Amino acid sequence: MLSKTEFDPARFARRMLREARTGALATLLPSGAPHASLVTVANLADGSPVLLLSRLARHTENILADPRVSLLIEGPRAGDPLAGARVSIAGTIATTDNPAARRRFLARHSSAAGYAGFKDFAFWRIEMTGAHLVAGFGRIVDLSAADLSTEVADAAEVLAAEESAIEHMNADHADAIERYATRLLGAEAGPWRVMGIDPAGCDLFLGETIRRLEFPQRVMTADALRKMLAELARQARDT
Repeated sequence: MLSKTEFDPARFARRMLREARTGALATLLPSGAPHASLVTVANLADGSPVLLLSRLARHTENILADPRVSLLIEGPRAGDPLAGARVSIAGTIATTDNPAARRRFLARHSSAAGYAGFKDFAFWRIEMTGAHLVAGFGRIVDLSAADLSTEVADAAEVLAAEESAIEHMNADHADAIERYATRLLGAEAGPWRVMGIDPAGCDLFLGETIRRLEFPQRVMTADALRKMLAELARQARDT
């Protein structure tokens, strides 16, 4: 286990990705010149970034010709913008018909529900190949795709139970969720809700703020997930 003074760049980058709502998407114009645009971001359970893009947008025209992309995610900052953390993710992008992509994206960006069903819009998943993390002085690290990803192949039961578990937690355990946020993560008080669950943790949100709650160990079954959420609730209550 890391001490509070030790820095784990992979863990830091995964948290940034899970807590992101927006990013700068870099694509290649037909001329080969770079093009950057602001996009909204969500994640699949394995951490893969998910975007909702229109075929009418210039960046979509670009990726239909060349799927190589980079996605820049910025962490919370104050003051000098270059003093804040950021991670630049490299990979290739393709459309996805995974229903979890739509569900998870709209949970994070509810205002997109009004146009997500339009024929010219589709959900796109970035297959990450690596990243470059800048997290402060002396904390500049290149990361692999494995560093950024959460293993899900052995946790199909958790993925199948995710939607119902989220509904149950938000409907019946709002008090526990708020304690997760305030006592385990040090966040402000408020009506926090669960947005996503995966084998390594869960994502909580309040308004436009997203916080990642990591599990002490991976869960791979629905029963293990239930026990983990109950144990974290006990820890938060006793903190």
